[in-house]
Amino acid sequence: MGRPNAGKSTLVNRLVGEKVAIVTPRPQTTRNRIQGIVNRPNAQVVLIDTPGLHRPESALGKQMMGEVDAAIDAVDVVALLLDASEEFGQGDRRAVERVQRFDGTRFLLLNKIDRVPKSELLPFIETLAKLGKFDEIIPISALKGDGVDRLLEKLIEYLPAGAPQFPVDQYTDQPERFLAAEIVREKAMEATTQEVPHAVAVICDAFEESEKLIRIRATIYVDREGQKGILIGSGGGTLKKIGTSARKELETILGTKIFLELYVKVLKNWRENPQIVRQLDWHWQLERMAGE
Repeated sequence: MGRPNAGKSTLVNRLVGEKVAIVTPRPQTTRNRIQGIVNRPNAQVVLIDTPGLHRPESALGKQMMGEVDAAIDAVDVVALLLDASEEFGQGDRRAVERVQRFDGTRFLLLNKIDRVPKSELLPFIETLAKLGKFDEIIPISALKGDGVDRLLEKLIEYLPAGAPQFPVDQYTDQPERFLAAEIVREKAMEATTQEVPHAVAVICDAFEESEKLIRIRATIYVDREGQKGILIGSGGGTLKKIGTSARKELETILGTKIFLELYVKVLKNWRENPQIVRQLDWHWQLERMAGE
């Protein structure tokens, strides 16, 4: 867990060795808790990537913070990521205080150390050690990989012994159709600027598998007509770029040919609509399907 843009998704992807969470320079990219599964000969480590800690101001924000609470209730170790390259602020202090309420093993991970002079790192660690109780304080670079192997060793050391919870060839628990929607959202966020990325939601309407092809139909939702025009672009150029980039990455991840159809629709104030927000949570979707 950690503040937006601390590098949580980058770290999970690095540890798993596969892309299980989308990554963009935009804050609050992660909206759901996502499990990444690390399999080693002597251990299986289940990592839960959570949305960035922030003060919720919408139905979407409240659901995101609910995802964090749900994740914390089910873990043995909480690892708080702080961006060591940014000035320590009130939001970071609140994150440290929140982790102290966790009754279990606590790690403090100082991320992005590749951007920090070594002479500044040790005094920073000493200062943070006085702010709360942590079982381990580990400097890392999720992007470069520095300290990540040591982190995994420490996680294995602290985790309780038990039987594997997942097959050894599985690296995430999220359905492929949800991953497809997330990849489309990632490419849409990368292709747009200003307020558009945060106004984007993607729902996979159809995911049909055959022997040689997967047909995917997805709808990109935005708040306003102007945002729809930006996403589509002149002559449909931006939407085509988003679709091509998403299709290529999905073909790599899923290992098969993809036929991807994208549509853009305006759904005013969708972030304030609990019914729409719930549809973006695949855990809720699975529970609804099980109930039916």
